[in-house]
Parts: sequence; structure tokens; C-alpha cells
Amino acid sequence: MPKAILLSKKDKNKNSTSPLQQISVDDDSAELIKLINITKTYNLGKPNAFAALKGITLEISKGTFTAIMGPSGSGKSSLMNILGALDVPTSGTYLVNGKEVNSLSDSQLADFRNKTVGFIFQQYNLLPRLTVAENVLLPTLYGSISNPLDKMEELLSKVGLQDKINNKPNQLSGGEMQRVAIARALMMNPSIIMADEPTGNLDTRTSVEIMNLFNEIHKEGNTIILITHEDDIAAHAETTINIRDGLILNE
Repeated sequence: MPKAILLSKKDKNKNSTSPLQQISVDDDSAELIKLINITKTYNLGKPNAFAALKGITLEISKGTFTAIMGPSGSGKSSLMNILGALDVPTSGTYLVNGKEVNSLSDSQLADFRNKTVGFIFQQYNLLPRLTVAENVLLPTLYGSISNPLDKMEELLSKVGLQDKINNKPNQLSGGEMQRVAIARALMMNPSIIMADEPTGNLDTRTSVEIMNLFNEIHKEGNTIILITHEDDIAAHAETTINIRDGLILNE
């Protein structure tokens, strides 16, 4: 399997048909994600301007598991937001399979976020009034897949929550809520999984269980990009990229 490298390499293949034909992840090229001299400055042109990213260049190959590590304020979350098309860079180029993400329309960006990328967050981001099943099905409100109910049941079985299908989030433990979030992230068959501190609110035993789930997902071919500040979590990845003060330090 190709490894992520610095000037590194990227992600994986895409399985659901999308109107976003200009960013198809179905081709056979090894490179998926490429960043060229990406910068991000907040409050640009103001006295309190802050440069969060200062010229990031990297590549990630399809099917790799990459951890991005750094202390608080290092720029790792800003980098993740750009990779997930949740934010735009101040300057630089972001390519997925050779196509520029920042040239997409708003509707195409929404489609990219819904179908190409699955997001997992530290705070789970589950809707409290919805059941486990309804939370997992949420992405299908913005895009279609075949047999969504069967897919939802399959994913909940995969993460060990088939008996919690009608529970609400307040009836779950932290580890169970993160499992729901993982199932939701996989619902649209994304090629890229982006996880921002997914074990940050979990105890050690539960963190190990969640990371074992990530390992299983990776073995199935998904590209995983994981943000963490913990060495033992980053150790699950094939490649670790260290970032500090908005710059990549080493691989």
C-alpha cells in the first residue's frame, strides 16, 4: 500500500456517484490530496491579523492513514478545516485528484463535504433529539444512496451498536456516541475520513477501542487523516506529520 509522504502522498477511491464529476476519486492515480504553499491568515489586513498556516505543502496517497500532530495553536485544526473544505485558504492551491477544490461552487463544495469526506469530531456533534438511527441517517438528507436503512443497520452492527438503534445520545456513553459519529461518517461511503481529536473526550480503554475501529476502516481501503496531540493515538497511523507555528516540521 502506498504510504503518505511529506511532500507527501494522499487518499482513496470514491464509490458513490456525485454531480461533482470534476473531483472524482475513482481513478487509479496514487495521489489523492495535494496542498501547495497553503496559507491561512485570520483577520487579514487588521492589526490583530494571525497567520495560522504559513506555507503548507504536502501530498497524501489513496488508502493511507496519516496523523497530523501538534500542540494547541499549532495550526493543525486550521489545516483540517481546509482539507475538509470547511474553510478556504488565504493563498495556495488545494487539489483532490488534480482538481482544484477552491474552484468549486457552493453546491459542489457541499456535495464534496457530504459524499467525499466523512467527518468525526471530538464533541461527536450528534443531534440530541434524534435517535441513534436518525443521527446515522442524517447525511442522506443531503445526498442519496441505495438502501439507506440497510446501510445504517449494517454500520451500527459494525460499530457494535445494533442494540442501541432507538436510543438518544443522552442514553449513551462517550465511547458509544463516538461510535455513532463514526457510523454517520461512513454512511455516504466516503473515500476520505477526517477525524479531529476523536479520542479527546474518552478514557484510555475506550480510546483504544475507537482506534481499533479506525484501523478496521483503514484496512477496508479508506484514507484516514487524523488530528491528535497524543503520541499513542498517532502511533496507529502509517505516517505522522508534525506541525508547529503553522509550519510542517518533519514527517
